[in-house]
Amino acid sequence: MKDVISRRLKAAREKKGLTQAQLSQLLGFKDRQTLAAIESGSRNLTAEELLSAMRVLGVDLDYLTDPLRLVGEGNFNWRADRKIMPERLSSFEDRAGRWIATYRQLGKEQGIVGSPLQARLELTERSTYEEAHAAAEALVTRWKLGEVPALELERAIRDNLNALVLHVDTLPGISGAACQAPGLNTIIINRVESEGRRHFDLAHECFHLLTWESMTPERTEAVEGRYSGKGKHKRIEQLADNFAGALLMPKGLVTARWQERREKDIHRRLIETAKALHVSASALKVRLAILEVLTKAEQLDIQDSRLPARESGGEKELPKPFSVDFVRRFHTGVAKGQLSVRRAAGLLGMTIEDLADLFRDHKMSVPFDL
Repeated sequence: MKDVISRRLKAAREKKGLTQAQLSQLLGFKDRQTLAAIESGSRNLTAEELLSAMRVLGVDLDYLTDPLRLVGEGNFNWRADRKIMPERLSSFEDRAGRWIATYRQLGKEQGIVGSPLQARLELTERSTYEEAHAAAEALVTRWKLGEVPALELERAIRDNLNALVLHVDTLPGISGAACQAPGLNTIIINRVESEGRRHFDLAHECFHLLTWESMTPERTEAVEGRYSGKGKHKRIEQLADNFAGALLMPKGLVTARWQERREKDIHRRLIETAKALHVSASALKVRLAILEVLTKAEQLDIQDSRLPARESGGEKELPKPFSVDFVRRFHTGVAKGQLSVRRAAGLLGMTIEDLADLFRDHKMSVPFDL
């Protein structure tokens, strides 16, 4: 608990924009070294000092002590509309952090130990797009993604990266996210987006998990490839897009699928080929242009207005909320008394009746009486 408090105290101080010297003065310490020792975990906070820190930093006791919160240790990368108000994104990030922290904590209590090893790609911001394509194609083979990589990618991410994939109802304008936290990496996908967009976001965030140490992404990036950043961060997102395209549409596979279509209208050909690969027609168009399968004349003939908007869905069923692994761990936690029914429902933003329906949706019994 001492390490948790020291880490979260530092996170609260930095969020408040205070230096160690400034907070030390506000807490009445004689020098900065006292606070430095507390934040490093080599000195405990007294009860009086803890109360004073809560008052000065404007946080409650749960912020500093609750193991079911992800404070001071989770790094997020959001694919989101930049018009989203920062405070709304921060509030949703806190909710998502609680899901991740609770899943991780329940795993510890249930004897499920995550792997300390993380897979990495040997790419940097100086890597070429061709190197990103090659890395993606190698993963297609190694992860055995088959004839339709988009349909196997989530399984491969779980199996090979030991990562949690969550399909959730996000704020409007949020497409997806990746989160790197000790002991658990997570990808969050907006489940109401179109299938092609969900698959592309999953592949894009997979790149970030594989390259986080060498190419740490910004907290927020724009959707649709409209990157407003400069230099390194813009390059990282462009590499991620190129990697995602090659992972979902490897050269040999996409070329063969394109050639087997005989539709004369190029728009219909794009739409049908994209449907077979479970990607968006616009993403397929970009990939075919990169591979030089489309001629310059064909590219000019394509009218984007005749391609389905990426935002349109048309699916009969959306992915079930969260994931079966996530819900199963909550189910076990409730059944064993590791998590109260009320708290489980609150963490997921549900009523108790909604929680029961969530278990039923995932073909699980309801471990409590309604």
